[in-house]
Amino acid sequence: MNKGHKETISIRFISCAFMVLAIAIFKPFGLEAWQWQAYVHLLAIFALGLFSCFLTEVILRYIVRMPRSYDRGVSYIIGRNLRFQCINTPLVSLLICLYRHLAMSDLVEGNKLSLTNYLETLVIIAFLSFAIGLYWRFKFRSRYLAAELEETRQLNEQLKKLQISNVGVPRQTEDDTPVGGTDQNLQITLEGTTNEHVTLDISNLLYIEAVGNYVKVCQLQGNEVHTNMLRATMKQMEDSLQAYPMIVRCHRAFMVNLGQVEQISSNSRAMQLVMRNSHDAIPVSRSNVNKLKGLLG
Repeated sequence: MNKGHKETISIRFISCAFMVLAIAIFKPFGLEAWQWQAYVHLLAIFALGLFSCFLTEVILRYIVRMPRSYDRGVSYIIGRNLRFQCINTPLVSLLICLYRHLAMSDLVEGNKLSLTNYLETLVIIAFLSFAIGLYWRFKFRSRYLAAELEETRQLNEQLKKLQISNVGVPRQTEDDTPVGGTDQNLQITLEGTTNEHVTLDISNLLYIEAVGNYVKVCQLQGNEVHTNMLRATMKQMEDSLQAYPMIVRCHRAFMVNLGQVEQISSNSRAMQLVMRNSHDAIPVSRSNVNKLKGLLG
């Protein structure tokens, strides 16, 4: 059992204990009528809570297809926990309501199974679930944010190393023959579907953005940023630039030159590449985050 699974079990155990402690304090469901036997019922409710958590984990993992992963960022964990609560709250309420009917209705007639009893149980468990969720959210959010900041720092360090070793170097073929030469100021010509074209030094290319039926080519000329519009698709641009490992597709609408990225900015919602000189923030789509990390790694 890995550390993540052990932590998950610990979280569920503590959450169920908190739920039972709150029920023991406020004594709903007619618990005050059971005297010492109330502790037996509380232990049973605790067991039902753990069973419900286990069942909910199975549903999330194998039916909803959301495995528990601490590597997918804050948004994923928060979203998964919200789904966990939405499934677990009505489920554990139903189990407790059934237990009230089967084991706690002898002395308390009001524990008989009914829609009213279920709604009463659901309200109590929903309130406790909300309080428990807030507790864990605030407890772990700082940890996730610190981990993301550290990862962003490492990515920026790797980016600097990559820029030093690969700026302007064309990708090589299988026989180690450079494609398109080795000049760091190699000029290329990007062509569209019309007679228009853009000639530029590959090292001066900042990024390419899809704009409707056109692409916007953003480049450095001297110390100034210039843009040109070409009637072309991103697929055409990708094919034209596939020989250059520093030019990568980071988003459905963007290609960037990693050699011109000033820094990587990341938070719980998204990753962005901040460009030199223009200071434009280029988004990295979630589907391309791992690819970018692989290039930098």
